[in-house]
Amino acid sequence: MGLLLPILLAFLAALLGGLYLLGVFRQRRPGEPPLDKGLMPWLGHVLEFRKNTLKFLERMTQKHGDVFTVQLGGCYITFLQDPLSFGSLVKESREKLDFSKFAVQLVYRVFGYKAVENGHQILHMASNKHLKGDGLEVMTQAMMSNLQNLMLHNIGTSADEGTWIDEGLFNYSYNIVFRAGYLSLFGNEPHNTEGNESKVKEKDRVDSQALFYKFRKYDQLFPNLAYGILLPMQRLEVERLMGFFLDSVSVQKIKSRDNVSRWLWDIQQATEELGSEETMRSRYMFVLLWASQGNTGPSAFWLLFFLMKHPEAMAAVKEEVDTLLKEFGQEVQPGGPLVNLTREMLMKTPVLDSAVEETLRLTTAPVLTRAVLQDMTLKMADGREYFLRKGDRMAVFPYSAVHIDPEIHPDPHAFQYNRFLNPDGTKKTDFYKAGKKVKYYNMPWGAGVSMCPGRFFATNELKQFVFLMLVYFEFELKKPDEMIPGIDFKRWGFGSMQPDRDVEFRYRLRY
Repeated sequence: MGLLLPILLAFLAALLGGLYLLGVFRQRRPGEPPLDKGLMPWLGHVLEFRKNTLKFLERMTQKHGDVFTVQLGGCYITFLQDPLSFGSLVKESREKLDFSKFAVQLVYRVFGYKAVENGHQILHMASNKHLKGDGLEVMTQAMMSNLQNLMLHNIGTSADEGTWIDEGLFNYSYNIVFRAGYLSLFGNEPHNTEGNESKVKEKDRVDSQALFYKFRKYDQLFPNLAYGILLPMQRLEVERLMGFFLDSVSVQKIKSRDNVSRWLWDIQQATEELGSEETMRSRYMFVLLWASQGNTGPSAFWLLFFLMKHPEAMAAVKEEVDTLLKEFGQEVQPGGPLVNLTREMLMKTPVLDSAVEETLRLTTAPVLTRAVLQDMTLKMADGREYFLRKGDRMAVFPYSAVHIDPEIHPDPHAFQYNRFLNPDGTKKTDFYKAGKKVKYYNMPWGAGVSMCPGRFFATNELKQFVFLMLVYFEFELKKPDEMIPGIDFKRWGFGSMQPDRDVEFRYRLRY
């Protein structure tokens, strides 16, 4: 008996510790938000959350109100779904709510990249310098050159004059925008390897096409990879693809290319100076490829699709494009020079800007997450206060809380290209809920410290792609009455949504 008692006590202690880790004993304390742990220990609601994030959060909001804590795979996450109170998350000090800690853990789990100290600041400094303001001028020209290479390389050839080309709209849009963005950021084939410019451009087209093919395979596995639920064969496929990318966008490969963006160079050099190993920096290059190009292509698909489904929107954007070309003394004609679409021109497209913003409102659904670093009080706009525990997380899902709230955006599921335009043509920023102005009325890029640092470049990518399509091509849906595709629910929370099926369209050169 003397030996049995310590064994029993040790077993009991282990059992209690295991149950504690599984969340069995957690109870709501006075002042905390409603707690919903779900029926499954540790897992909680994670299966329902992954299956359809929107429906799950709508059910929780209906059950508990606009603040509640749920258990998801061993984590306790407090969701704030009152848009008037979003400032409590966006403006809170990083000593209490921190984005980088959560982001670093996710990036390591998905990409195997160990972030350097101050890596987030390095990324933001480089992005502010090269992907916005005057620095964006260089990137705009690079993107235009690469788009023209991919879209117009066969212009004037007799085989393609007037010939309709049938293709899936999602595949086409994602393909072109991804490849042009990749070439603009990661550089072009060196001129000295191919001998003449036409061969260099052809090599860029061939290599970027191979890269896109591999990227799409990786991208389709990404949701399960992020949640850590890959099947064994999927895990092997991810490892094979990762090996391909670590070679294709390695630091050594990038150093051998021409026209590499200053954005990428600055980040690479800063991480090298901080002592990051070359293999880890190559991993970071892949992180930057995914972060910069994983969402823009799908958004380009939705934008073109909505314009084709709404003739009045298409006509308004086309009129703006034609007017802008005339204002800057440019004309598209057979045998004439290619359009030179500058940053200055892109800053004068309020109708297209509104159409882009409306597209992002309807199809972008990030989950904005912060780690709770210390016990704190969440203060609501209406005076309510809730206690949050250190070690938990806090999140908002702006898609349901803002983007499709009918009080903020009437008829929220309809595409209205001028929703973000005032009658005088200026940008509309006044939106209301419960009679109060909503500051965060559209959040496709996130907010606060987690706001996408490349959003200005990404917006320009979308606008340049659509601009060239309207100027150089005739295009239409093969089935004009095509229904709007459904959403791939697996991608809730990761940015731009993808359709659950492609849509057939056809296009041909105007000249």
